[in-house]
Amino acid sequence: MLHSPRKIYESKMEKENLELNEPVSLDTGLKQLVVNYIGTRLLAEEEVTVDMAVEVFAAEFPEFLMAIAEENFLRGYQQALDDLESVGAIQTEESITE
Repeated sequence: MLHSPRKIYESKMEKENLELNEPVSLDTGLKQLVVNYIGTRLLAEEEVTVDMAVEVFAAEFPEFLMAIAEENFLRGYQQALDDLESVGAIQTEESITE
């Protein structure tokens, strides 16, 4: 028997992602399938939200979320390195012109 994914992981974040509380629109067949599954899985009495989807995916398909999280992390890390390089180039250029 699977344990309920409801609030498996709670974290206090400084900035709340308000999109997590938005109901999922049913504009594609895949969304309809997933939302119906999540609603049944959580015995949801209200509309299924993005947060509910994340909870169920975390409990039942963590590999999927990890792949997305890893890609997001790597892109963010690369962006930080690019920003540092740009700032360094600007500082070097400014010190040469002084």
